[in-house]
Amino acid sequence: MAYFKDEAELHHIIGMLYDRVKVDPAIAPRIRDGKIVVQFRYTDPIGIVTINAAAPPTQPNAFYDVLWGEDASLKPDVEMTMKSDVAHQFWHGRVNLMTALARRQIIAKGPIPKILKLLPAVEPVYAIYPVMLREIGRGDLVLK
Repeated sequence: MAYFKDEAELHHIIGMLYDRVKVDPAIAPRIRDGKIVVQFRYTDPIGIVTINAAAPPTQPNAFYDVLWGEDASLKPDVEMTMKSDVAHQFWHGRVNLMTALARRQIIAKGPIPKILKLLPAVEPVYAIYPVMLREIGRGDLVLK
């Protein structure tokens, strides 16, 4: 089952999550302190989003920038490619990153230890995501 019907829905839902997290004073500073550029390449539907925690943020109230689409001027330290459904499950806390990498559900390019250091920082997002889905009237997407 595909969780997102198209790229616009993926961008809306995952974008809203990233927008909440980038301003969250309990989570975002820990991601910013990683000083890393991570690009997520989603498929089925397609979406490309880059977290730029290596430069000072330009977006209002953010600890780092979240950028959608290709940007040839910004080279990611780590590139993570996965199906959008895997990302949805990940943000529910249902995907073990190491297992997903071993099974090639997530394909990573770049220094994996850098991304692994961020895992403790993003764990609180697992609780935020289902709450956010319910708030926007998409409780149907909450994994049971």
